[in-house]
Amino acid sequence: MQQNLLDFDAHALAGYFTEMGEKPFRARQLMRWIYRVGESDFAAMTDIAASLRDKLAQCACITPPEVMREELSGDGTRKWLLNVGTGNAVEAVYIPEETRGTLCISSQAGCALNCSFCSTGKQGFNRNLSVAEIIGQLWWANHQLGKDADGNWKISNVVMMGMGEPLLNFDNTVGALRLMLDDHAYGLSRRRVTVSTSGIVPAMDRLREECPVALAVSLHAPNDKLRDELVPINQKYPLKELLAACQRYLERAPRDFITFEYVMLEGVNDSVQQAHELVKLVRDTPCKFNLIPFNPFPQTHYRRSRPEAILRFRDVLMQAGIVTTTRKTRGDDIAAACGQLAGQVQDKTKRTLQRSVGVV
Repeated sequence: MQQNLLDFDAHALAGYFTEMGEKPFRARQLMRWIYRVGESDFAAMTDIAASLRDKLAQCACITPPEVMREELSGDGTRKWLLNVGTGNAVEAVYIPEETRGTLCISSQAGCALNCSFCSTGKQGFNRNLSVAEIIGQLWWANHQLGKDADGNWKISNVVMMGMGEPLLNFDNTVGALRLMLDDHAYGLSRRRVTVSTSGIVPAMDRLREECPVALAVSLHAPNDKLRDELVPINQKYPLKELLAACQRYLERAPRDFITFEYVMLEGVNDSVQQAHELVKLVRDTPCKFNLIPFNPFPQTHYRRSRPEAILRFRDVLMQAGIVTTTRKTRGDDIAAACGQLAGQVQDKTKRTLQRSVGVV
């Protein structure tokens, strides 16, 4: 079986070459071809010795997930459905803006956390994605989108906000992050790579130590009672523990604030009173808020907050000195908006609360 080299970060790839009897610097050469150039054909890697190219062609490959379908939104958003085998497919979304291009990528086939307002969670959970399956989403998107007039990839920012909870696939997530940050690979700034988590406290601490990047926390409620309903993992890591972990993370974070994501659900978490409660909750945590109008999906009973309710909620936060933005809904005509990604998942979970909150 051929080894997929997308599974290796710089250290692992150097070890692979050493086992082959090759110099470790070959790893840096190969990474530049794979990630900077976007090449998958060893024969085209002209500054690598022909004998090594032949050897690699026999024992290795550069294989991202196969794209099953591509959809283009009226606002320019692109969504790819990628085959990850055994009946599973995940989704990645590219969001173009004037000053940047952002790719939202998945970390798991499905999600075990079962947040009540998220389409992905309703699909169940099958398995973690490999490093190759995670970084392969970025490799494929770059391949499709190409480079700009200055020779730079059009994707300038990556957010791990697609299907799955990245910190429940910690090792593979960090392996992919290291490739995003490596100067011989994509060379992205830590400030331009964001991991979104529902609040897996021990893994947040590990990420702070091993690979601190920008952090976004899915908050969605101002108190434990409501968050227990919306985000069941809160029953294991309640708000007091979560906010303490956020403060610890800031000790090594590339940004001096945590981004809190807050999906606006009509009549559930969008009152002015709840906004004031939220201000008290986060007063000791440097943060900004990203308010996300709820994006509906089949069989949901939630409704999107009314625009005037979102404005009132935002104004309370801003009057308290908290930077607050309202996310512009992008790609909802192709079900590519926040909370809508579903893909295809062969569910292996038992949909019980015990399983959902006992994963770490």
